[in-house]
Amino acid sequence: MTSKNRVTSILLTSIMIILAVVYVFPILWLLLSSFKPGSELFSYPLKFFPDEIALGNYEYAWSTMAFTKYVLNTSFVTVVTTVLTILASASCGYALAKYKYKWLSVFFVCMLATTMLPTEVIMNPSFAVIQKLHLYDSLWGLIIPSINTATGIFMFRQFFQTIPDDLLEAARIDGANEGRIFFRLMLPIAKPIVITLAIFSFQWRWNDYIWPLIVISDPNKYTLQVALRSIVGADNIDWVLLLSASVISILPMVLLYGVFQRYIMDTGANSGLKD
Repeated sequence: MTSKNRVTSILLTSIMIILAVVYVFPILWLLLSSFKPGSELFSYPLKFFPDEIALGNYEYAWSTMAFTKYVLNTSFVTVVTTVLTILASASCGYALAKYKYKWLSVFFVCMLATTMLPTEVIMNPSFAVIQKLHLYDSLWGLIIPSINTATGIFMFRQFFQTIPDDLLEAARIDGANEGRIFFRLMLPIAKPIVITLAIFSFQWRWNDYIWPLIVISDPNKYTLQVALRSIVGADNIDWVLLLSASVISILPMVLLYGVFQRYIMDTGANSGLKD
């Protein structure tokens, strides 16, 4: 390695370390602050590490907020939406990639055009539809409008276009119908896209705040993010409760990342190899 390349490598590595510290520091501050007693949170000077570790903060948060109810609501919405999103996006992407109709190209362009619209623009008509379907203040009112995503359809379409048409023709010659070709052949081949979209969809729905805030009014049907927002009062904030509850709310995302990162790496590395 030449001296110029060595300097460039050191410079880039230093920049990456600085960026990592910038991103990680607020998360570490949140995590460590959740272990501090209320008297230490705003003591001067501020301390990064707690003088006394208060493990009771998490027990207090879990019992005070009725976390089980909110976690179950959020898990139901997240899991059902993720499964339906994968099925809808995969089937639509398969049709756009492998069926040769001119109107499908027009449909695809119109679908991509929706990605240029801010989410706030379509909230009003979406809410009107939810009211007409009598899904207001229902968890299904959170699920149904979130099933179709242009991002997921685009991902599957681009992937399925790389699959040779000869593979489909061979399956049809063997007597497989379109449903069997899709579920037994195309969907397993698209495993890397399925896992990637599942992670994205899970993250989107788990962290969704605006739409549940608009659709849900019954506190017993609150999702986790809306419940966290309800902690913030007009006059005061229970910071011990808010910090520890926020840490609990991100644990499923950390677990999801830890589990599925390995699968993404494995499927990505082996997707182009023959057995």
